[in-house]
Amino acid sequence: MPTDDITQKVSERYADAVRTGEEMCCPTSYDMGHLKTFIPEEVLKISYGCGTPAGLKTVRAGETILDIGSGGGIDCFEASRLVGPTGSVIGIDMTDTMLEIARKNASVVAANLGYSTSNVEFRKGLADAMPVDDGTIDLIISNCVINLAPDKRAVFREMYRVAKPGGRFTVSDIVSDQTVPQYLVHDTQKWGDCLSGALTLTDYMNGMTAAGFLGIHLVKFSPWRMIDGIHFFSVTLTGYKLPPAPTVSSVQYATLRGPFSRLVNERGTTYQRGIPQSISPEEARLLSLPPFAEHFLLTTQPVQLDDHDPRWSAVLPANAPCTWQGHYALLAGPFVETADDDHHVYRRGEPLEICSKTAAVLETNGYQSHFVILNRAGERANGAAVTCSPAGGCC
Repeated sequence: MPTDDITQKVSERYADAVRTGEEMCCPTSYDMGHLKTFIPEEVLKISYGCGTPAGLKTVRAGETILDIGSGGGIDCFEASRLVGPTGSVIGIDMTDTMLEIARKNASVVAANLGYSTSNVEFRKGLADAMPVDDGTIDLIISNCVINLAPDKRAVFREMYRVAKPGGRFTVSDIVSDQTVPQYLVHDTQKWGDCLSGALTLTDYMNGMTAAGFLGIHLVKFSPWRMIDGIHFFSVTLTGYKLPPAPTVSSVQYATLRGPFSRLVNERGTTYQRGIPQSISPEEARLLSLPPFAEHFLLTTQPVQLDDHDPRWSAVLPANAPCTWQGHYALLAGPFVETADDDHHVYRRGEPLEICSKTAAVLETNGYQSHFVILNRAGERANGAAVTCSPAGGCC
């Protein structure tokens, strides 16, 4: 299906949803009681998406926020409240019906917030060609919209272009655990349902890395639908456009604490647990960010760790038989490859079948925030307990 046709069909579908009241994508979890205090009902009833933008929790007063696919403006108006009258918000949408509603209500929201004038601007445009100047945005948000763009890598490049050095994104979207087949790709109805345009988690995260973002990691996920054996699920991801690193840094070495026994970061650098590694000032800045910081010891001198050191972290599987229950684990960054203490190798976004003992390991602190766990069993699995390896360890 030609790209222009997809864009036109999706725009028409969302315009129709405004008129008919159809619910699009999957349910969100907005605090409507809070939003009703300053956002008109006309906006709230056409709020579509796959998750309340978690990035809004990180907003600081005075920042500039960009919402890709702003629709009726719900997320822009909440961002407006958070940045305060000294900040600014830009919403981009391709559907005239949505833009009309959002623009009409901007002044109402500003008055409800006690602002002398609105700090929100709504612009017509496409996600892969955004009408936004280079390097002007502190935070990019998007709620189940990038999924609808035919060329998602172009969207990721545009996001990187408009982000300030030191800027960040937090986006919610629908991804899949396997490549969507062509019979779904060419189904117009399912494009509007956020199915046909879904990338695999691997392709989604790798596309953002290719655009230049680093530290891309999972904030939350939620299973959504399964169609013809394909699992579609909502993810919220965050990543960073790093500012230039200082030429000199007090941090000279990084030691992986665990619980991973080994990991490879987005630049291809491999870290082995307990072994100090010389790092550049730019790498030191990256490893100090939240998704990395808990896993690393950053020092001025090399520090080696062993399993007697309290800073060493490891999670071993239970010394007992396990069961196979249909669970699959997908690594969701900010690493492209990791290994645990039972020789499993996880590659970003690639489903790996795991037994009950490994599932329990991945549910512990240190692991849990980095994995999506799906169950592919068509009905409850009733397999007998087994010993995965001759030595009694895990699979």
